Amino acid sequence: MKTPIIYLTLAFAAANVNAKDWKVIRFGIDPNYPPFEYKAPSGQVQGLNVGIGEALCAKLQAKCIWFEQDFGSMIPALKARKFDAILSSMAVTAPRKKQIEFSNKLFDIRVRMVALADAKLTPDVNTLKGKRIGVQQGTTAEIYAKQHWAPKEITVVSYASQDQVYADLLSRRLDASLQDEMQATFGFLKTPQGQSFAFSGPSLRDLEARQDIAIGLRKKDQDLKEQLNQALAEIHQDGTFQKLTAKYLNHSHYKN
Repeated sequence: MKTPIIYLTLAFAAANVNAKDWKVIRFGIDPNYPPFEYKAPSGQVQGLNVGIGEALCAKLQAKCIWFEQDFGSMIPALKARKFDAILSSMAVTAPRKKQIEFSNKLFDIRVRMVALADAKLTPDVNTLKGKRIGVQQGTTAEIYAKQHWAPKEITVVSYASQDQVYADLLSRRLDASLQDEMQATFGFLKTPQGQSFAFSGPSLRDLEARQDIAIGLRKKDQDLKEQLNQALAEIHQDGTFQKLTAKYLNHSHYKN
């Protein structure tokens, strides 16, 4: 009669050993993508994603720790346990879902091209032949440009950070750049450096009209996914999420 009790006790103990105490959550972030994530003059990371992460940790009574990582190597670093989750404007795509898990949606994005205001360029390949287009490594913009533009006499140049893309765009080493519309708006076009530039044509429909952004997680960390989803629902319900987006984003361009 004692045997089933012993088995139950051992099973309960094993479950407790395997359970993770998420009182510290380590987020991977690429702080070169304002207004979503960037560094203050003090060196402290800030932006919409940082605000969301801190709000989620507050709901979970956990401490947030931020690890800087190039966007192109985010998923390998997550798998290598350098941090626990990716909170860096990562779009949910089918290839990524084969490698990692995602939380519920944070917000969505459109991908759009930027060039000099008088360049008369559009995403149509006929206007881009012979041109150099800058993209950030690991982004859906890079994947699209390499698949659809590179084979058609269009040079696609990949960079480790979005700031490097804009630097070469400003120096005229690039003819255009391809990135998230919201990031381009607040991270470049509304800055003094971006005054001579503008969006070139509409958002890329072949990339889907919108793409969901979510938190990336290891597949085995389902408990963390559930906790983050619950906290995300709570910051929507109490208005914290809306306050953060109002602080960092222009609502005339944003839909949550």
